[in-house]
Amino acid sequence: MVLLRQLLGDVLRQLRLRQGRTLREVSAAARVSLGYLSEVERGQKEASSELLSSICKALGVPLSHVLRDVADQLALAELQHEPVMAGAPEHERITAESIPETPEEITGELRADMVAA
Repeated sequence: MVLLRQLLGDVLRQLRLRQGRTLREVSAAARVSLGYLSEVERGQKEASSELLSSICKALGVPLSHVLRDVADQLALAELQHEPVMAGAPEHERITAESIPETPEEITGELRADMVAA
């Protein structure tokens, strides 16, 4: 089972590391203890919306961006573990082979569907 707090922690850690920042720097800017931020990044603590907002502000990233990344990763994880519409006819089933590998591929497919409609 995929835990939302683990995906959220992974996204926050990736953002921080891409910026070349330390836990200490981000925790000071977000006004949260270093240990608590570490636990959030490791998926051991559930962060409140206020805390998430503060961390995102410290990272200079909109909360909506972080939540979108988490939602994309959660969708992929769900599809990889369990086929959607398992009772549907074979040609309508979503399988691991039909799952886009990156969030960018998902976005591209959604845009293509919107244009087609």
